Amino acid sequence: MSNGRKHQGLAEAVQAASIAHRFYVRGQSKLEIADAFAMSRFKVARILDAARESGLVRVEFDLPAPIDLRLSDEVRSAYRLDRAIVLDRAASQGDRPEVRRRIGSIAAQLLSEIVTKDDVLGVAWARSVNVMAEAIRKLPGCPIVQLCGVQAGMDMHDRSVETVRRVAAVSGGDAYPIFGPLVLPDRRTTETLRRQPGIAETFGQFRNLTKAVVSIGAWRDGESTVYDSLQPAERDAIRKRGAKGEIAARLFDANGTALSTGLAHHVLAVSTEELAKVPEVIALGYTAPKAEGIDAVLRSGTVSTLITDTKAAEPLLQLAAARPVT
Repeated sequence: MSNGRKHQGLAEAVQAASIAHRFYVRGQSKLEIADAFAMSRFKVARILDAARESGLVRVEFDLPAPIDLRLSDEVRSAYRLDRAIVLDRAASQGDRPEVRRRIGSIAAQLLSEIVTKDDVLGVAWARSVNVMAEAIRKLPGCPIVQLCGVQAGMDMHDRSVETVRRVAAVSGGDAYPIFGPLVLPDRRTTETLRRQPGIAETFGQFRNLTKAVVSIGAWRDGESTVYDSLQPAERDAIRKRGAKGEIAARLFDANGTALSTGLAHHVLAVSTEELAKVPEVIALGYTAPKAEGIDAVLRSGTVSTLITDTKAAEPLLQLAAARPVT
């Protein structure tokens, strides 16, 4: 009992505790409890409310991960998502690699629970997705499809082909890699590579995707998978077009509208239209500098599940409050 609880007589406290036990532990309905105690279901509801307000009954959650339930539900509701998972404040502390590890671990756990053998799973490379791939311990035998080409300057261990290979090794399903750079010099080279048999086979799988894992980037230095691959002039031109967020090398403005920039024609990646048709898109996006980018991508309606941290979730809610998502 709480020392601050309003005084109750023994008989009254026992009755309230018995009603609460039937409701919260045994799963009886208020109508069933009302019949058992010869009272109205409205009185049962009042007793349950009073039991919680007084401290006689305390509801605790023992989640399998360090998650902030309040922020998770508020972000989910604000952006009309199917699911939002927000690391709690303590888990959101530490340097970026540590937070990335926690985000990737949650994504791995979620995938192991929701993916079935009938799915076709797409994976877009990012450091957080790479961490997720290393954390996955079980996955049904479904095909794994690489959603975009190889990032320049990455160690072979961290490249997108290796990420897809690791996930496919866990699932035992077929792997569909893209053995080609993410960013190419021009449209003609891109179209030539897309016609190559192996790459064409992977691109042909995009229409079959049922689930996808992507990372959300912001259009700024160090926060995007493609920003650092471009020349300053092209970066600035894209910024002037209003680019805020990015997933799988596809760009969105502050309203969530997909941008058709020059970049769209010289990257090897799933298209915005193909991503929009995937029934479940799980996005990993975290840290305060990415908040505007995350906001932009969520407004597009492409994402169904967001995994993030408190440092991004709090400014996200402010952005959503300033411009409610419709």
